[in-house]
Amino acid sequence: MLRTTTVLALAAAAVLMGPVLAQTSAAAKLQAERQQPYGEYLVDADGRALYMFEKDPKGESTCYDACAAVWPPMLTSGKPQTEQAVKDALVGTVERKGGQTQVTYNGMPLYYYAKDQGSGTATGQDVHDQFGEWYLVSPAGQKIEKEKKS
Repeated sequence: MLRTTTVLALAAAAVLMGPVLAQTSAAAKLQAERQQPYGEYLVDADGRALYMFEKDPKGESTCYDACAAVWPPMLTSGKPQTEQAVKDALVGTVERKGGQTQVTYNGMPLYYYAKDQGSGTATGQDVHDQFGEWYLVSPAGQKIEKEKKS
């Protein structure tokens, strides 16, 4: 019961935060940030961590509804821009159900985590929840498997 309550609370928070996290008023920007113990990982222009979902096949998003409330997709209204160590050749997009455009990196759709509290937080790293497994993404386009500190 506690798990269900937690999921519902996260989903409600994500609905309120969703418009902030998943804005499509401009082209998305990807950059890299360094934080121990993860090393370098992808973030957006505001420094918010970006994650990949293990269940997603390359080039396709499978996180919708309750999943997307907890893990909002990184959306864009134009060609995503890159900065720093991010490889432009690995950046792409995929069309979501409903016509929104989600940013991909090395073919993996990118997501935010509703529990992250702005720049410098990566609480979604190595999360195994009812939807599946979630990981930060390196500038090389690989999942980062280092566990978060307890």
